Amino acid sequence: MNFNSMLKVNLEKYCDETGISHHGMNRHELIQEIYKHELDVINNSIKTGTSSTLLRERIRALAKIYANNLNDKITTRKKEMQKDDNSHYLIYQLLGVSGEEGTLIDEYQNTGRFLYKYTGSFLEEAASMCLFFHNRQGGKSKVENTFGRKPKTFEIDFLNGNEAIELKWRDATTDGDHIVKEHTRVEVIKSHGYKPVRVMFYDPQRNQAKKIQQKLKHLYKSHNGEYHAGNEAWDYVRDITGYNFYNIIEELSFGAWGNKSMLNNIK
Repeated sequence: MNFNSMLKVNLEKYCDETGISHHGMNRHELIQEIYKHELDVINNSIKTGTSSTLLRERIRALAKIYANNLNDKITTRKKEMQKDDNSHYLIYQLLGVSGEEGTLIDEYQNTGRFLYKYTGSFLEEAASMCLFFHNRQGGKSKVENTFGRKPKTFEIDFLNGNEAIELKWRDATTDGDHIVKEHTRVEVIKSHGYKPVRVMFYDPQRNQAKKIQQKLKHLYKSHNGEYHAGNEAWDYVRDITGYNFYNIIEELSFGAWGNKSMLNNIK
């Protein structure tokens, strides 16, 4: 899990729950101690042949954290929206959308933003977890931009040996500038001696976004990199790590929330 983003009080709580001694430690020391503990647990599970079970438990716990955070965000936003100026509903009604429908549309538009953000972050972090169980020396990394001033650095989602893996849940952009940025990113990664690899679990739906992805696929392959999307992305993680990432997600999704929608429980 990404402990680097957690508050110190939450880090201390995690230490208490897992039996990690942390008296007198600052936040940086807490993070280092937790990662050391997690690494020991993972290494031990691999030795005892229980790593698949542990990985599944870790992904389940990660999903719970994301689900609770998403729930909190949606609940807060809905309360904020109760105080919103809805004078624009006048235009909605002119276009044939009632005030009640307008309220639902605005709520789901805001909910959708949070949902897409959390879906992407969760899936990318869960995939990184699979990769880390395979390669405990790998992880996030940054490389200096050697081809321009902005951005100063490019982040590698997971550096697996010589492979600089970029993880995406779905890339639906239709912006041509996106290709320019990705071209620079690939060039920078190559200049640092790494092989660029793009892994995207779900293909975009719109034709223009699909065309952008085809151009990115050509870009990666023209630089001796790899591009995996859709089923190929799930297969890539499975083949690289030995863990069937898709099966884990599929199994955990059945019965989640007791087959009830979380949104129906939000007041």
